[in-house]
Amino acid sequence: MLHLAADVAQALDEQRPVVALESTVISHGLPYPQNLAVALALEEEVRAAGAVPATIGVVAGRLVVGMDGAALERFATKREQVRKLTRRDLAVAVAQGADGATTVAATMALAAAAGISVFATGGIGGVHRGAELNWDVSADLTELGRTPVLVVCAGAKAILDLSATLEYLETLGVPVVGYQCHEFPAFYSAQSGLPVSARADDAAAAAHLWRVQRALAPMASPGGMLLCVPPPPTVALGRTAVEAALGRALAQATQKNVRGPDVTPFLLAAMAEETNGESVATNIALLRQNTAVAAAVAVALTRQP
Repeated sequence: MLHLAADVAQALDEQRPVVALESTVISHGLPYPQNLAVALALEEEVRAAGAVPATIGVVAGRLVVGMDGAALERFATKREQVRKLTRRDLAVAVAQGADGATTVAATMALAAAAGISVFATGGIGGVHRGAELNWDVSADLTELGRTPVLVVCAGAKAILDLSATLEYLETLGVPVVGYQCHEFPAFYSAQSGLPVSARADDAAAAAHLWRVQRALAPMASPGGMLLCVPPPPTVALGRTAVEAALGRALAQATQKNVRGPDVTPFLLAAMAEETNGESVATNIALLRQNTAVAAAVAVALTRQP
């Protein structure tokens, strides 16, 4: 059922490094033409580090690992026609021949099925603010608990309850590793005040941690690992300013009765407006940085015994 691009299939056959990339950022994260430019730039970041990019999505009902240029452009320009898919939605999208952009959870599932163990994204989903009332918890967390993929990110999206998200990850047995940091990044901001469970100072150290976790499974975690990279200091936003902007964005969401899968894209768009576009610049910069780190880790994994 999986359709692997020729270069991805060849790299996997030859045990060369491959990095999975999600497609939600193209169709539901950024506006056109930024979304297409970023999608192509992320693939170039992977290639520049010596790895092969595999952007994942459902294209006309096909589970594609390694989308081609035409598919990337279609997802970027016809955003309203592209579904947002978590693992739950994959079978329906295939059965109905739909286009679907994969979230962290769906991308992890398809990456693991293809044999790809490293995945770069911006920020994972998590426990939403107010989840004690509405039970709004992202499927990304469940996926991390069961699917063996190393996810390189800037922590969880800042719109979430970061403390509750970390508690949930602990319950699921998911290691949260800081890349050159001791603190869980807060997506737009480097600091959250929340500690990570381990630290890796370079790609080789992160690759070693991942290899040992996989060797010890299922005694250690049988699922994924988070490698959390703080946003670049030149574009990181202050935590106080982010919280103030988030408060206003959340108030808008409540007023407009935004719910379910529409919450995250709505809040990200509201944050862009509240910060005069600064949050978008930070998002793009951290995406590129995370992708470069993921590629370096994937290369290091192929070099370790």
